[in-house]
Amino acid sequence: MLQYVRKGDFLGKNNDKTNVMRILDQKKIPYISHEYLSTGAVSGPEVARALGEDPRIVFKTLVTVGKTGTNYVFVVPVEKELNLKKAAQASGEKSIAMIPQKELLPLTGYVHGGCSPIGMKKPFAVTIDESAARHDRIIFSAGKIGYQVEVALADLGRVVDFKLADIAE
Repeated sequence: MLQYVRKGDFLGKNNDKTNVMRILDQKKIPYISHEYLSTGAVSGPEVARALGEDPRIVFKTLVTVGKTGTNYVFVVPVEKELNLKKAAQASGEKSIAMIPQKELLPLTGYVHGGCSPIGMKKPFAVTIDESAARHDRIIFSAGKIGYQVEVALADLGRVVDFKLADIAE
C-alpha cells in the first residue's frame, strides 16, 4: 500500500499542489508525487529516466476523437505508442484519431505534456493499457508539466472510471 509520501520540498505549501493532487487528497487516495522540473526532461522516456523509474510503469495520457465525434482518453506506457486500430476496437469506434494539440487545452483543461486522466473538464471514457495490471502502481502526469503522481491502479479506479485493454504497440 502506498503512503502519503511526497518527494521534494516543492509540496511544502498547499498552493504548490496540482489539481490532480488535490483531487487525490480529497478522495483520501494515497499517492507519491514526483517533480522533474530541473531535469529538462521532455519526452516520456526522458521523464522516466529523470524520475529514476522503470519506463514500463510511467504512462502518458492521450486524448483522441472517434469517427462519431466522441472523445476518448487512452493511457499507455511512455515507451509505447497508442495503436489506433486497437484503440478504436476498445472504444467501439470505426476509427480513432489524435485530437489536434490546439484543441487539448479547451477540451480537457490540460496542456500537451501535462495531461492527466484525473481532473479533466468533463468525464471521458478512459482506457488504460492492460500492461498496467502487471504493476502494483503506475506513474502519470499530475496535470502540470514537471509533476507526476504514482498511484496504485486499484486506487486510481476510485477516482477515474476506466477499463483495461490491449491498446499499445
